[in-house]
Amino acid sequence: MNRYYGEIGLIITAIIWGSGFVATAVALTYYTPYQTMAIRFLVGGIILSVVFFNRFKSISKKMFLKGSFLGTILYISFALQTVGLQFTTPSKNAFITAVNVVIVPLIAFLFYRKKLNTSEVIGAVLALAGIGFMSLQISGTINFGDFLTFLCAIGFAFHIVFTAIFVKGEDPIQLTLVQLLTAAIIGIIVITFKGELIMPVETNALIPVVYLGVFSTTIAYLLQTAGQKLVSETKAAIILSTEALWGTLFSVIILSELITIRMTIGAILILAAILISELKLNVHRRFTRQRI
Repeated sequence: MNRYYGEIGLIITAIIWGSGFVATAVALTYYTPYQTMAIRFLVGGIILSVVFFNRFKSISKKMFLKGSFLGTILYISFALQTVGLQFTTPSKNAFITAVNVVIVPLIAFLFYRKKLNTSEVIGAVLALAGIGFMSLQISGTINFGDFLTFLCAIGFAFHIVFTAIFVKGEDPIQLTLVQLLTAAIIGIIVITFKGELIMPVETNALIPVVYLGVFSTTIAYLLQTAGQKLVSETKAAIILSTEALWGTLFSVIILSELITIRMTIGAILILAAILISELKLNVHRRFTRQRI
């Protein structure tokens, strides 16, 4: 039963991140990408610090190091994605970022010899194919932006794997708190050196970044960290990859984008990926119980 709670939390995270595509698009009309990152992480860190202030007292040195490590990876991954987007198309950026869904099981195998689960690997490949149908415009050229985005995908994959490792036996709230504060501090340092500390404060500008800070950062990363305490890293990556599906859905609803055949095929493949990674595991468990 706990596993299902974890999966539900990750699905909610993917839905929130999907809605974040629209909020990010609006926010970037007022703020630079680095300002947007700094604000969202700062808002997330402040909210968790206020709500869970009593957790500060019991943060151990080991927890601080783990959270700082995750926060650094998180910020670097976002930065690589942002810079990569300046040299490549949004569709290629989204697709290459999603490659993390197949990198995750490979990292888990290489770093701590976790056995590759066949159904989860098939699900990961299907999820990537689905995202490709939904977002990728066919192009034979590979540029510097694509390379940076691929590094970003590796970064997000490491983030998912190490979140799964670090959260075992630890408080997910403390881990998320330290992580977001670390990313916020790095973000403030970056915009300080770039001379981007002066920002607009009108309501229309603040609404999207506050949404990103509250929902796409505070709530989403708290749910992700807690969910990964109960779900394998590969399955977590598959579930989180559905943000592309939700992002497309929100774009259709809010931005009036047209639904295409490719979008439909992509959505079917992503849903099939989740069903395969989930149902085949259950069938295998039943078969094993029957043999016993």
